[in-house]
Amino acid sequence: MNIKNSPVIDDLKSAKETVWINPDKQTFRADFYPSLSMEDILDASARLERFAPFIKKCFPETEESGGIIESCLTHIPNMKACLNKDYNACISGALYLKQDNALPIAGSVKARGGVYEILKHTEDLAIENGILKAGDSYEKLADEDARKFFSGYTVQVGSTGNLGLSIGIMSAAVGYKVIVHMSSDAKQWKKDLLRSKGVTVVEYDSDYSEAVKQGRLNSDMDEKSYFVDDENSVDLFLGYAVAAKRIKAQFEKQGIIVDKKHPLFVYIPCGVGGAPGGITFGLKQFFGDNVHVFFAEPTQAPCMLLGLESGLNSKISVADIGLSGITEADGLAVGRASGFAGDVMDPVLSGEFTVCDGILYDYMRSLCERENIFIEPSACAGFKCVEKISTDEKCLKYIKDNNLENIMENSTHIVWGTGGDLVPENVREQYKNTYIKVV
Repeated sequence: MNIKNSPVIDDLKSAKETVWINPDKQTFRADFYPSLSMEDILDASARLERFAPFIKKCFPETEESGGIIESCLTHIPNMKACLNKDYNACISGALYLKQDNALPIAGSVKARGGVYEILKHTEDLAIENGILKAGDSYEKLADEDARKFFSGYTVQVGSTGNLGLSIGIMSAAVGYKVIVHMSSDAKQWKKDLLRSKGVTVVEYDSDYSEAVKQGRLNSDMDEKSYFVDDENSVDLFLGYAVAAKRIKAQFEKQGIIVDKKHPLFVYIPCGVGGAPGGITFGLKQFFGDNVHVFFAEPTQAPCMLLGLESGLNSKISVADIGLSGITEADGLAVGRASGFAGDVMDPVLSGEFTVCDGILYDYMRSLCERENIFIEPSACAGFKCVEKISTDEKCLKYIKDNNLENIMENSTHIVWGTGGDLVPENVREQYKNTYIKVV
């Protein structure tokens, strides 16, 4: 494979923590994506509202929210002070945690896209087969007759962990047979939880891409099987994009202003790219050039950064530059990025940061100690962005080039907490006592 020479790729090959500013980022235009629009986000949001009575009936923990699956936006000033003091950050403005680690049902960001895709598939089947008619409450989909119908169908997915949890838990609630194909890096407790829900878990000795490949092949052999394609699914993508509409409402409620004088910075851990890509797509639709989105990836699995920097997108794997793809950040252990997400991100993503495994545990402990909030190590990757955004030379140049120097005190910074609520207590203790030397 012909891989272009670049200092960034040299750093990636050496597994160095790397800062990358996207040279292809453009002034935002809604027509970047002729096949995707604000209307698609609003349509997805309306579908989730239609399913709210069903969700409330199947998952009592959503009673208070009326069956809407959403997380809180939490101000974390103590963590900001910690980053400035203990991690040599120099962040101004306010720091928040978007707590998708506490999303109902699946305890991770995957409760957005994964749940949405299963519900859309369910709606399509129900309407096509006369189970849902105009004016029906979707609560009827929880009835035994509906469950019996859906039990004749199968849902399959390839996953490193959290997507499998969201697909497995929601599909089982609808009544589908469910098969989750899990890569070697998936945590045992996630496999155990899925099996406790009646989900069939197929384990592989290889990586995420192989689990997806085998899951797709297995599903293709059954005409009543539906495969959730994390690498290319538009439905997953739009489910994640709804988060932007929801967070805009949270901003309004909390008095957070986002405009030319009040920039928004959002930092999202990235695996294959569907979740952060969908969220970014939504944020750009609502906030345009006033939002600056950065992804964070492990040093051993920076698949999205490699795809964007090389220009090869999904045609290149981290293995092609000698990286293992093995990381403690299991949800981010992906060797090859989504080509679909990479294409959508190319003109809008502000940049990327890579982070070594050891610091993830340090961030996790700091957040627990300073804010009494637990998120899993992979979900802490965004704190590397906060650490570097106001001190790294490339970031300072980005701030200057975007005329942000004199308004950074008015900025809002959001770390997207992508998972953690379902982590068993004994595993949390293991994480809290895990120390990896930061090289």
